[in-house]
Amino acid sequence: AVNLTGEYERVAAVAQFIVARTRHKPKVGLVLGSGLGGFADELAEAVVIPYELIPHFPQPTVEGHPGRLVIGKSGSVAVAVMQGRVHYYEGYTIQQVVFPVRVMALLGVRVLLLTNTVGAINPRLKAGDLLVIRDHINWQGTNPLLGPHEPRFGPRFPDMTEAYSPRLLELAHAEAKKLGLELSEGVYAGVAGPSYETP
Repeated sequence: AVNLTGEYERVAAVAQFIVARTRHKPKVGLVLGSGLGGFADELAEAVVIPYELIPHFPQPTVEGHPGRLVIGKSGSVAVAVMQGRVHYYEGYTIQQVVFPVRVMALLGVRVLLLTNTVGAINPRLKAGDLLVIRDHINWQGTNPLLGPHEPRFGPRFPDMTEAYSPRLLELAHAEAKKLGLELSEGVYAGVAGPSYETP
């Protein structure tokens, strides 16, 4: 079993390592999937920290995931942006996969946006459609909350009633409408990968 007390201390140490390198206090975190890393290049007053320089940070091995933490400003909002991430199927433990998100929480991030590219089983959706997730089904066969409970990471049984903020979903739809973009909603089926689904 993972020693989550030791894990908390590692997460806290990494958060302090990052705090010492930026004057920004991000309240918004973004995890950018394949092809979306360019967003971080647009941030103002950016501090770029390659993952290999961050203690305990897992290193991406998948193409399109460069492995850089960028902290800067998008407009007037301080953000922490992960350019690339690791996946469970790369051979990392689930604790290693969630490690950077736990670090962001200790940095003060309270809104987390995750992006990815996926297939869909809804025949009305086509390649390139944008979708926001309103719920998920975990078919990965694991869970980052397994093992001894560390209350500093949160409750043992977190309330999943609104795992995806209805307020943020409304904002996403309103912004998409302003931009003239069609935005669908769906339920994410989380599978371990790395294989794609069959027809």
